[in-house]
Amino acid sequence: MPEQPQSKLSFLRKIYTPLHFNHWYTFTLFFITAGALMGFTLSRLMFLSVDNVFCNPSQRGGAAPGECYYYSGQGGQRYRTGIIIHLATILPAGFLVCFQFVPVIRHKALLFHRVSGYTILILSLVSTAGVFMIVDKSFGGDWATQTVTGVAGGMFVGALAIAYVNVKMLRLDQHRAWMLRAWSYAASIISLRLIMMIPQTIESAHGYAARPCDQIDFVFGHQQNITLLVYPECKAYYTGENPDQHALVEAKMGINPVEIGAFLGLSFGMGFCVALPLHALVVEVYLHFTKAEAERLREVSRQRRIDAKAKQGRA
Repeated sequence: MPEQPQSKLSFLRKIYTPLHFNHWYTFTLFFITAGALMGFTLSRLMFLSVDNVFCNPSQRGGAAPGECYYYSGQGGQRYRTGIIIHLATILPAGFLVCFQFVPVIRHKALLFHRVSGYTILILSLVSTAGVFMIVDKSFGGDWATQTVTGVAGGMFVGALAIAYVNVKMLRLDQHRAWMLRAWSYAASIISLRLIMMIPQTIESAHGYAARPCDQIDFVFGHQQNITLLVYPECKAYYTGENPDQHALVEAKMGINPVEIGAFLGLSFGMGFCVALPLHALVVEVYLHFTKAEAERLREVSRQRRIDAKAKQGRA
């Protein structure tokens, strides 16, 4: 029996050593985090079909009820363009970045690492622009959602910029650290979805949110009688007296899709406020436990700077 843990470590060593991981726990952390990001990305590639899949109410994990009023273009072409840009760029970037953190690729396939890195950088910046195009409507677009999304986007882009500057200055250890930070911030969107499930288990967790009647009408399939039955205040919208009429919607999980959409909107900002600092903390813990790799890259960086100065001197 005492030999069993040792045999497990030997089995793991046969897997992580060829990948150039130094310790079993760093490989395990990579497997969990990169595996979650890869799984999340692959499961959402089908959402590139915005109309047939992402906005299909029968697809779990797609757009929240009412979101596709904007993504269909009815609420403005800007939002449809924004979601298409975001999905078409962040999904391939999320797929490629998982390979960037495999040590053997950085060591043995440097050209692939560089080309993939620049591709990911461009895709990431474009995808963030897409997010900012839709943030004022996404999940209700309340101030909490817009604020935390703006902070997350700023942290993501800022970390990418610092990583880029450091690789140009041949500070590879800092480049690695800031790339890890950037994608840890981005991956908080995965934990966010898990955190959003917590209020659904609390019976008393509900509130109220204002929703535009044109969006409510869209959710109910443009059935005016149903909309007015549930939200009679939308009468002014249908008569044309107030095209921008809003209704007060109870935010809760149930059978009413408008209420479900409002509930997800309220819980999105809350979940993001928890997930983002959690990921910011976890990545610092990971960097602490991988100091050996940082030290190795620091030495490689020092040698490359010496070689670069020597070439300049010969020139």
